[in-house]
Amino acid sequence: MSDKLATILQAAHDHAEQVIAPNVDAWNAAKKWPRDASDKAGAAGLTGLYAPEEFGGQGLPLSEGIQVYEQLGQGDGAYAFALSMHNICTFAGCGYGTDVFKEKWARDLTSGRKLANFALTEPQSGSDATNMYSRAMINDDGTWTISGAKAWVSLAGEADIYFTVVKTSDAPGHKDMAMVAIPADAPGLSFGPLYDTPSYNFLPLAEMYMDKVVVSEDNIILPIGQGLQGSLMAIDIARVSIASGCCGLMQAALDTALSYSKNRKMFGGNNLDLDGIQWMLGEVATDLEASKLLYRKAAESLGTPEGPLMAAHAKRFVPDAAVKAANICTQVLGGMGLLQPYGLDRLSRLAQMLRIVDGTTEISRVVIGRALQKRAATLPDLPVPKGFGETG
Repeated sequence: MSDKLATILQAAHDHAEQVIAPNVDAWNAAKKWPRDASDKAGAAGLTGLYAPEEFGGQGLPLSEGIQVYEQLGQGDGAYAFALSMHNICTFAGCGYGTDVFKEKWARDLTSGRKLANFALTEPQSGSDATNMYSRAMINDDGTWTISGAKAWVSLAGEADIYFTVVKTSDAPGHKDMAMVAIPADAPGLSFGPLYDTPSYNFLPLAEMYMDKVVVSEDNIILPIGQGLQGSLMAIDIARVSIASGCCGLMQAALDTALSYSKNRKMFGGNNLDLDGIQWMLGEVATDLEASKLLYRKAAESLGTPEGPLMAAHAKRFVPDAAVKAANICTQVLGGMGLLQPYGLDRLSRLAQMLRIVDGTTEISRVVIGRALQKRAATLPDLPVPKGFGETG
């Protein structure tokens, strides 16, 4: 591990321990994004992980920067998720944005002074990204006029700019799709009521509405024809980032169960002395180690032909393991595991949320299944017994 990565991971660990964990219940009660906390994350170097140093970023490769969310996830998985999406947008803006866009936005994004988020999903389409109704009309002066709606937009009303995927014609398919960055103060941009999400109410999630929003051509991040490809890459990064955050969540659940069971008296000893408890928590520990290896391998594969499949493996396995871990650790605490101060109910709900966002685990299974079909086509045929009367 490089000294730079070690320093960043320590900063993320300290942020989780000193800023997130002590305050997350209060954030949820207030139902408001903790901008002071994300400002501190920016000051600690956690909001420009993959952006070039020339723009104030850390310049980390994806394989290293993604490990930050494992540390942040020990504080809260939804907070880690929000920062991961900001970092993806910052990476896109600094890497593919126009010179004018970079001059105006890059350093504010890498420093965390301004926050960004991603808007792809639409109310009626979900995982079917090509079934998109948001439209951009290109005007004679080069500006774009955008109308449509997006769903499940995180940092809704809180972010300063939204990296939004749109179609530029009514033609079916994805060849006309592009990505454009829409500033939060653009006339015609508005948000619906915040979704009611009891375990992560501090993270504003809502629908985003665009009513003839006019955006400068300087804000085009990915031109026509590259919108879907770029979005899929962003989603792959997000899926691996979620797996990283889930590892932090699993560690938090395991540590809670260990801290409780080592002192809980039962049957003449401590709970942690019981074989049954050791076996339950040992299974969580093994799943956690396997999850770390898998997401880190997937992170190393991003940007290669194996990247989408490895991201699918990570998104399929690790959030499922996190749900299982949170449930087992709750069970170890018995009735006490249901009480808010121990935090396991929050972790259970967060794990379920992370199974769904940026492609459900079922979508990951589809990606994996298609890869298996391709592999099967390369293998020699094996004889299959024929049924009665079957001749073909």
